[in-house]
Amino acid sequence: MSPVQLAYEQLKAYEGLSTSAAGVGKDLVNEPMIRHWCEAMGDTNPAYRGPDAMAPPTMLQAWTMGGLSGHADRSGAYDELSTLLDSAGYTSIVATDCEQEYLRPLRPGDRITFDAVIESVSERKTTKLGTGHFITTRMDVHANGEPAGTHRFRVLKYAPAARLPKTAERSRTPQQPSHTPERSQAPQQAPQPSSHTSERSQGARQPQAPGQPRTRRPRPVINRDNAGFWEGVAGHRLLIQRCTGCRTLRFPWLPGCNACGSPEWDTIEASGAGTVFSYVVMHHPPFPAFTVPEHGADPPEHGVDPPERGSDTSGPQAVAPGPQAVPPGPHAVAPGGPHTDVPGPHTTAPDPNPNPHPTPYAVGLIELAEGVRIVSNVVGVPYDKVRIGMPVRLEFLRADEELELPVFRVAEGGEA
Repeated sequence: MSPVQLAYEQLKAYEGLSTSAAGVGKDLVNEPMIRHWCEAMGDTNPAYRGPDAMAPPTMLQAWTMGGLSGHADRSGAYDELSTLLDSAGYTSIVATDCEQEYLRPLRPGDRITFDAVIESVSERKTTKLGTGHFITTRMDVHANGEPAGTHRFRVLKYAPAARLPKTAERSRTPQQPSHTPERSQAPQQAPQPSSHTSERSQGARQPQAPGQPRTRRPRPVINRDNAGFWEGVAGHRLLIQRCTGCRTLRFPWLPGCNACGSPEWDTIEASGAGTVFSYVVMHHPPFPAFTVPEHGADPPEHGVDPPERGSDTSGPQAVAPGPQAVPPGPHAVAPGGPHTDVPGPHTTAPDPNPNPHPTPYAVGLIELAEGVRIVSNVVGVPYDKVRIGMPVRLEFLRADEELELPVFRVAEGGEA
């Protein structure tokens, strides 16, 4: 069903309408929230603690949030606009970006108030996701009655673009590259022989029949700030950024140091050792792309370990499309060659007959031996056996013929 083209004047009439007037933050700016934020972000800047502490500027929106119970002083203008777009066929939504401007530091004890309006509604735009309208809201934040900052948040309300039939997708050649978001993130690679039929659906949640190709995992958004990380993964190296100014290690990758502000950095390679600092088990929604065969599958053949249950990753989702070479050696498993017992990262191969029923999987926050933390998957034990403090070791999971991901296997003797 094609979306209805709405009169732009009808949408533009919502610009300037209030979505929240004289809203009041549910809590004063306070030290516990600042501490929790800094711990979660790994931000050790001394400006955020002590008698003259201030809140990290990026917490600006946090003090305005209403929690599960929400705010009672919100107007219905935004809901009306959303309903209008829904009725015209623009039923999907995705956040695109936010902007913040800081006017004064926020300190413990400040009372936060705010006003929010629909700042703009764009004309109809066509994107790779589909056709729709960008909606920008602006929130003006005050601390004890003084202007403290501005927060702009932009979303796209859109009608999803129709996908090509799979037969048409498979018939493409390198001279006719696909322009789906999945394929637009990296240079074209020459096609490789494969016994699997490519599955492009990223949203399918129906169980797969045995022997059918598994749903492909989403591809990552690779940009100039994180491309080096994925290049490292392609070479079976987990790279950590290091500030060349203050020598602080940081992960995930950032364009500048959050300790001293220097934009200069280099990298070190992680040893691969770590422990489970925290974890969650994902039960719902079921998603076949993030599910692999049951723990305790048949023994590996030809020296290649089968992937374990729950071997998906969070955070950076996947490497750029294109086959990844697996060089034989002490830190890799070469398909068809002997398995090495030398400790270090190695690669597990995809199973041609994946589990047809989506199962829960464990997502862990792994503290590396170097002191930084990475979100990834804990493999090697059933999802319900993962425990905080478990020793783990880095390995690289080949999720399909194009994709490898860093995951962490429970070290021998580490199962509770």
